[in-house]
Amino acid sequence: MLRWLGLSLLVIGLDQVSKQLAESSMMVFERVPVIPFLNMTLAYNEGAAFSFLSDQGGWQRWLFAGLAIVVTLILVGWLGHLKSEKILAVSLSLVIGGAVGNLIDRLLYGHVIDFIDLYYQQWHWPAFNIADSAISVGVVLMLLDAFLEKDESR
Repeated sequence: MLRWLGLSLLVIGLDQVSKQLAESSMMVFERVPVIPFLNMTLAYNEGAAFSFLSDQGGWQRWLFAGLAIVVTLILVGWLGHLKSEKILAVSLSLVIGGAVGNLIDRLLYGHVIDFIDLYYQQWHWPAFNIADSAISVGVVLMLLDAFLEKDESR
């Protein structure tokens, strides 16, 4: 299990370092073009995914922090019970790392620091960060693992 928690720690470290670099090098909502469909844009999210509940006055900070703690504890427990399920272990580790990365922001700053801006022409995906990416990749791997396991049992 320690090997997998090491992956979580790597995600947390990359996430926190990248957020500090973004915050120290950009003004809020400043757009720094990287490639034709990617900007770096510093933004603060007080809500959940897609800024859900971001305008609710502050109580949501503690709700989402509490949820992150509970989910992380459940996932660490699940990870501890795995035997040889490598894809599932990687997926849980990525989700744990992402959840803790964003939890740190919520507890320290009251918001999550986002800075990755994907777009096509005038349409922009909501800004996100490395923690969000790790959670997304982890969930996709978890779904892939569930489908692979189902196929193997046939």
